[in-house]
Amino acid sequence: MVETRKIWGNAVNIIGTGLSGLVGSRVTKLLTPEFQFENLSLETGIDITQKDVVMEKIASSDASWIFHFAARTDLDASEKERDLGEASNTWRVNVGGTRNIVEAAQKFKKRVLYLSTDFVFDGNTGPYTEESTPSPMSWYATTKYEGEKLVARLGESGLILRIAFPYGSAPSVRPDFVQRIKDQLAAGETVVAVTDQRITPTYIDDIVGVIHALVKSVASGIYHAVGSQALSPFEAAILIADTLHLDKSTIAPTSWALYYKNRAPRPLRAVLQTLKIESLGLSMIPFHEGVRFLV
Repeated sequence: MVETRKIWGNAVNIIGTGLSGLVGSRVTKLLTPEFQFENLSLETGIDITQKDVVMEKIASSDASWIFHFAARTDLDASEKERDLGEASNTWRVNVGGTRNIVEAAQKFKKRVLYLSTDFVFDGNTGPYTEESTPSPMSWYATTKYEGEKLVARLGESGLILRIAFPYGSAPSVRPDFVQRIKDQLAAGETVVAVTDQRITPTYIDDIVGVIHALVKSVASGIYHAVGSQALSPFEAAILIADTLHLDKSTIAPTSWALYYKNRAPRPLRAVLQTLKIESLGLSMIPFHEGVRFLV
């Protein structure tokens, strides 16, 4: 597990998007007061698809970093927009919004941390390193990869962090996949879980620790920060039930092909390697350990 103790001297000012989301809310909680955050979101009256608004806000900020976490992440809803191309809401937010952030960063000499996803890979090969060439399947993943390309243009001022299946968010935030399974099991509902897919669930506090370390070292380029245990959603559901002392008899196995039939495509085995963060002395806990923190 990555340590997130206070090691900064003077506060570092951060201007960011998506800071009230699954990862962003935990980032702001754990890294305050070492970092001071200003959130750019619809909640604070900022639409990142409006270039002039983004430019004006970032121009007036003395923050050295922009944390860009905001994205349209509903895979199935996004897939229905694929035929709209660049006119789709998913493109406007995930690509257009990112372009606005990047152009503002270039103009006002800011660094950008961009949160991306394991879904930029199709899962047909792997494990994937940071040097592996992405091959996104879904429209959502396609737009996230386009966002990566934009941030990469910043060179040494661009930092891309790929994560996977984050869990451990606060109860007040949108439920993560562990919370959803926990709630279903507690209610005695059937949990249909895939047996032949491989995922790497990632404890959000570990992601925060990696962000802390990478920003502290003024890192750039691409890094993977995912859990150290690859397992199937079915195995994950069983672990959740066993760890939280819930009835696992309602967990029903199914296949990847059946579960995602007529839905946005998901990678079958998008397992990411984390050798780059390991070389910095960072490690990510396995899922069976992370779930224990939720008891």
